[in-house]
Amino acid sequence: MPELILTRHGQSLWNAENRFTGWVDVPLSERGRAEATIASCKLREHRVDVCYTSLLFRAMETAVICLTECDDICGGKTPIFKHDANDPNWHGWDHYNVDLKKELPIFPTPALDERYYGDLQGLNKTETAEKFGVEQVQRWRRSFDVRPPGGESLEDTMRRSVPYFKTRILTHIKQGENVLISAHGNSLRAILMYLDDLSSEEVVKLELATGVPIVYELDRTAKVLDKEILDK
Repeated sequence: MPELILTRHGQSLWNAENRFTGWVDVPLSERGRAEATIASCKLREHRVDVCYTSLLFRAMETAVICLTECDDICGGKTPIFKHDANDPNWHGWDHYNVDLKKELPIFPTPALDERYYGDLQGLNKTETAEKFGVEQVQRWRRSFDVRPPGGESLEDTMRRSVPYFKTRILTHIKQGENVLISAHGNSLRAILMYLDDLSSEEVVKLELATGVPIVYELDRTAKVLDKEILDK
């Protein structure tokens, strides 16, 4: 049966500083790269046919480490980022000669970007709670439909990530391919809400650790058959 592997990126430099990150393109910390390497080792008995990431470097960096630290994951294929030819900054990077059977495509997409934290981006979470109150900051961070100032709610994030997941990513599952998604706490919460049929009250309580793979076994209709969190 095809597998769907979801991985939140490893710890970023701003995760380590307890800052709101959102769409700020902060790379992984040393610990984050180690977490991605450990995730790769945990996945060595699995195979990946195609990978999706957000446009943010911490997710792409995690994906590359997961796919390359343990070579067996790719089944001898070379991971190659596939760029959008409609992007005005596209440079023809996809113009090359290669045996497609030896290529593992990685598709970056804004649909999987982290929730946009608006005016909170860059602020320290503890200091923000001291300024606005713990309860108010908790509502901004964990409510399903409450937006932080100038930002997105989890519901907003779900409205872009889940349709893309259903129309694009699940197509691979229905073809029998194994998929790795390297993304973020909130875009992955939205997908887990769909897969696990969670309510808006349940999903806000969902905590996703950095660099810990979640492996779903699905049938070709995308029905969930089994789920395993590789946290040991």
